[in-house]
Amino acid sequence: MTDPVSRTILLLDIEKYSDRDDIEQAYLRRMLYDVADRTLERAGIDERLRLRADRGDSVMELIDANASVTALLRALLTEVPTQLHAVNRMASSSAQIRLRGVVATGYVAVDEHDGWVGSDLNHACRLLDAQLLRAALRERRDDFALCVSESVHTGIVRHGHAGIPAEDFHEVTVDSKNGPLRAWLHGPVPGAGDDHSEKGGTSVPGASSGERPAPRRDQPEAQASGSQAPEARAARPAAPPAGAVFHFDGGAPTFGGSLVGGDQHGVSGGQVTGDVHLGGSGGESA
Repeated sequence: MTDPVSRTILLLDIEKYSDRDDIEQAYLRRMLYDVADRTLERAGIDERLRLRADRGDSVMELIDANASVTALLRALLTEVPTQLHAVNRMASSSAQIRLRGVVATGYVAVDEHDGWVGSDLNHACRLLDAQLLRAALRERRDDFALCVSESVHTGIVRHGHAGIPAEDFHEVTVDSKNGPLRAWLHGPVPGAGDDHSEKGGTSVPGASSGERPAPRRDQPEAQASGSQAPEARAARPAAPPAGAVFHFDGGAPTFGGSLVGGDQHGVSGGQVTGDVHLGGSGGESA
């Protein structure tokens, strides 16, 4: 294995690559290589200053540390969106290409199998695969989402070079199997409450929202909400009937100046005086 040397790491990955058939994947790979080559050429980085590795749906570039990272970032922010727009406006819906990108710096070694080795490279790959970066691309109308490492932000971005607006980069922390990684995302950050998985969260039909529906206008509130138990409703005393009810079980009840309304069926015992009406309210006086 060679000694680790300082490199700029550029990663570009195609969104939803595995959803396409073989013909479409071959086309997308050609477009990916064209975008990468033109962007690096625009940044003044020729083939002698870079080493490429193919990952199928993505490309990895190890760039000589003497190449300008400022020129690379400027080209990524201007050239890549322009190229993707030009390609996609002529392509069918199944051949649209959208990219996630990462720029990082660090030390990388090459082993005897021409494999790349280094924790800084591992961290860059974790950023590329982060659900937050995937979510950022899904939520955008344009076709490119870029994230840079903490070292790239500290050394380049925060200084506000021409064509690299520092205020457009936002600090984020992404989860990885190596623990939280701090990075800087270009453009809007996905909502904090969003599900950053490949499938966005959706509400479950019929699930309670925690709010009680308003009762219908023709229903009492307690009945609409269903909050009162049947036993409680049964225990409620019946409303008293209109007017007075008298029960005569013997004795000598006496009434003076009264009107007894309703349907009476006789008075047993006692003495009743005054204007008393028996029978319906329109009956004759007794």
